[in-house]
Amino acid sequence: MARRTDRAVTLADVARRAETSTAVVSYVINNGPRPVAAETRERVLAAAAELGYRPNRVASALRSRTTGVVGLVLADAQTPYFATLAGHIERALDERGKLTLIGNAGYAADRQQDLVERFLAAQVDGLVIVSADGGADVAAHAEEAGVPAVYVHHQPTEAHAPVIAADNRTAVHEAVAHLRRHGHERIAFLAGPHDIGPVGLRRQAWHAAVADAELLRCDYSRAAAATVAERRITDGTMPRALITATDEQAIGILAGAWAGGLVVPDRLALISLDGTPDSAYTAPALTVTQQPLHAMAEHAVDQLLGTSSPSPAPSAATLILRRSCGCDHRASAL
Repeated sequence: MARRTDRAVTLADVARRAETSTAVVSYVINNGPRPVAAETRERVLAAAAELGYRPNRVASALRSRTTGVVGLVLADAQTPYFATLAGHIERALDERGKLTLIGNAGYAADRQQDLVERFLAAQVDGLVIVSADGGADVAAHAEEAGVPAVYVHHQPTEAHAPVIAADNRTAVHEAVAHLRRHGHERIAFLAGPHDIGPVGLRRQAWHAAVADAELLRCDYSRAAAATVAERRITDGTMPRALITATDEQAIGILAGAWAGGLVVPDRLALISLDGTPDSAYTAPALTVTQQPLHAMAEHAVDQLLGTSSPSPAPSAATLILRRSCGCDHRASAL
């Protein structure tokens, strides 16, 4: 059991307990720069655990001019898509010995800018920016400060920092093709309020594949999509097949359909383009093109740390077949 003390345990304390030098303890704790014999390493680690030693990150940062901390700017921490992506990024950074400092922009461009400035003031080693639609190229501020930065999911117009994104066009084409196999030709699309970023790419891919179908729009929220569904059901204008740009919208459509007495998938075949964990637990379960969030996170961290190629190819989404499109509920990945 770790010893409780009134002061912080130091390298010297660990060295005395392990009967070695502070230099050797430092080599073990910092994994270098010199090798340490396995037996000595085990003795140092045991002493550190017994004493409850915690490395002084500030002192280490002053010596190495690095903090071991990476700032993660999230477009919106409450949205399941971004929250899931953040979890993958945090785990990828942790596996590489980095601590993640997370800031929630809440879809506000000025908040995103402020977070970047504050992270740079905290001397983070790098920035991962999960940027919302619109907003300035905040990665440029990091570049000016000599701090590496990478965008994930979306890159602002004219930005120079690398971006790690999914292959949205292929995902849409697969969703359209699958609904056509169910016999649907007029396949509507529910987009966001504006054609910016990944949702804009998804809308463009849908339009190229289904030029004569109807485009619907609403905010990226369950409430807004539920209102669209209820209004369309009342007017008698609800399409027979629909692709939604996001899971949040798809879940709202399901809620609005239930409230309006419209049965999914008998009267409405539905596919969503995110594939967050929530999509498997709706009623009926959503057929989705599951975005490769784990692969995106791994690529982003490798890009940030300089361990991957400059421009990794977009990762493909996976079509997950469930009940909402009309497939048997036991269907799985295609």
